[in-house]
Amino acid sequence: MSPTISALCRRAFLRNGVMASGALAMTRLSPVFAQPAPTARMGLALYTVRDLMERDFEGILAKVAAIGYEEVETANGFNSMSPKAFRAMLDKYKLKCPSTHSAPVLGTDLEKQWEGYQIMGIQYSREPVQPRAPRPPGTSLGQYMNRNSFFEVEAFGPLQPRLKIDDAKRRAAKINAEAKTSAKFGIKLFIHNHTGEFEPLLDSTKTEWDIYLEETDPALVVLQLDLGWARIAGVDPIDLFRKNPGRYELWHIKDVVGLKTVNPALSPNERTASMAFTPVGRGQIDWRPYFAQAELAGMKHFFVEQDNASTFGDSLAA
Repeated sequence: MSPTISALCRRAFLRNGVMASGALAMTRLSPVFAQPAPTARMGLALYTVRDLMERDFEGILAKVAAIGYEEVETANGFNSMSPKAFRAMLDKYKLKCPSTHSAPVLGTDLEKQWEGYQIMGIQYSREPVQPRAPRPPGTSLGQYMNRNSFFEVEAFGPLQPRLKIDDAKRRAAKINAEAKTSAKFGIKLFIHNHTGEFEPLLDSTKTEWDIYLEETDPALVVLQLDLGWARIAGVDPIDLFRKNPGRYELWHIKDVVGLKTVNPALSPNERTASMAFTPVGRGQIDWRPYFAQAELAGMKHFFVEQDNASTFGDSLAA
């Protein structure tokens, strides 16, 4: 049986002593996650340390494990490793990777990719995506985002134009269809939120999130709730849990400042510019009420994440 999160935090960094800031961070997180689901393990979204992993993939993974994290969620691929090699690296550091944002790519053998994910121990994935075109020369990531988290402290997110209801329904139907294939390999697909999913649709008072909950098959598709982005959007996570209990098997945990001063009249997308991310436990979100409702939500895995951790000088310390 996995150790409790509080026990894990108390013992964090007593072994290996990777760096004192990591010890302080885990001590700070201990009361934050005082009431997790009984079987939940402390997870880290590797997107948080992506800048460091580009230079030293295995070394940073080792440090993440030494801090005390037991699970990770990939976002920027698998370091060009074969599924067996990646799984061996995870096993080496006693890590599990139950979830990934590194989606399989359309136009190739999807079943072969799902088989690889199964070998790596992945149980949840984004839906397959189109091959990514290279960014045109002379452009920056910031031109595709509201904010560029590599260089700016402010909160950021993908540009999310409002959709029509049929657009949201088509995406839900597509995910349902793709999930039938991934299910053969024991993998559920998930839908992740930023702020745009909570904007009213162009031709309906409903939101994208409403449609995804109504139209996706609960046996095949889960909702990965990013509680930080939900709070930025002005949405109460507990209200979501009560309306659709059991649908939120995956959580992202991120902290923000700006919640107390944001103009309540702003739309979910507009509120983004009033916020800034900060290391979990240093912001304005009290996580205890949400973890107290973990069973209602159906939470099985949660991942600490800070989108712009590198702006704090050291993303691993953050």
